[in-house]
Amino acid sequence: MLRYKADIRTLVFMFITASLLVILWQYGDEMSTPLWTFFYVWQLMMAVVVSTIVHNHQHLPMWKVKWLNVLTDNFLTVFYGFPVFAWIPTHNSNHHVHVNKEPDYTKTYMASEKNNLLTLLTYPSLSGFKQQKAVRSYFMNIYKQDRRKFRFHLLQVITLVTWIVVALLLDWKKALLYVIIPQQFSLYVVLIFNYVQHIHADEKSEYNHSRNITGRLLNFLLLNNGLHTVHHLSPGLHWSKLREKHEKLAPKIDPRLNEKSFGWYLLRVYILGLFIPSCRTHNMRMDRIEKLGN
Repeated sequence: MLRYKADIRTLVFMFITASLLVILWQYGDEMSTPLWTFFYVWQLMMAVVVSTIVHNHQHLPMWKVKWLNVLTDNFLTVFYGFPVFAWIPTHNSNHHVHVNKEPDYTKTYMASEKNNLLTLLTYPSLSGFKQQKAVRSYFMNIYKQDRRKFRFHLLQVITLVTWIVVALLLDWKKALLYVIIPQQFSLYVVLIFNYVQHIHADEKSEYNHSRNITGRLLNFLLLNNGLHTVHHLSPGLHWSKLREKHEKLAPKIDPRLNEKSFGWYLLRVYILGLFIPSCRTHNMRMDRIEKLGN
């Protein structure tokens, strides 16, 4: 019933995510500090993986059967920390239409043209705030236009609220540590990825509107979400097909927008870049604007 066999990996990741919550909730208090730290870091890592699964599933639902897609939506909602239908007005119908141009709610230069540690860390809060109005408007409009779809969306809200309330009633400390913090981490890091993938790229270029992280390990874990240029060019293409298409398009992309390592990018740009100007990113967007001005 899966559309693509590659999503067996997605299902394994979902199983691991749920299992880690059960293990930490049940046995976390009995673990040694090193063992607990290992499992908790793993849980946070899987929270990031969940955000990429949400992204993929909202572009192309995993299942051929409607009820399984609805079940998956609600599963992802409780681990992501926000109703996943919110991706429709903010991502599918906005970001993919405008691609970091006005009026993209997630445009990376909304506060500054700079790319430094401060802009990186504050961007998720700014972007998240900008998106809330669009989510509310979409939710109210869908109530008027399509009651059946509204009920499915409402179910996600009810599921999320119930999940958090029950967890808090069972044990508020565990709920905070193992439910709420991973949810917030998922929401925060997915916007960090969006920032890195678009900051200082040229949003009006056909091939240079996005930065790619091409490392094999990262893309194995994040289901090829590092290959961003090709995703914008073919948003309906299944994630398992992105690597092949990226390799065909790579020669057309400015080499400065193809990064092999996400970790090295973060270290180079946001730490070393504080002291070494050559480690900072080059603002292709401003290059274009200055050329137009001249």
